[in-house]
Amino acid sequence: MGAPAHDPRSAAQAAHELAMSEVSDVLVNIEHAITRAKKAKKRLGNSPEEHNAQLALADALKELERTRTRLQKDAYFSGDELRLV
Repeated sequence: MGAPAHDPRSAAQAAHELAMSEVSDVLVNIEHAITRAKKAKKRLGNSPEEHNAQLALADALKELERTRTRLQKDAYFSGDELRLV
């Protein structure tokens, strides 16, 4: 094995890229959850239990989509702005 190649990034840049990679992974998981929730809603029937699951999935989808939008905006499109809670 040879020596590792020189990395021109600073330690801070490398850490930032690693952190943003984690954010990207979270977004992928949220997208997957949204897709699965939509699929589950389509498969559910009309029984009382399934009706309750439909309602819960509808709420979950709203929250997941809201969370996805907020995370995308805050992580990738906020620039140098600091968002106050």
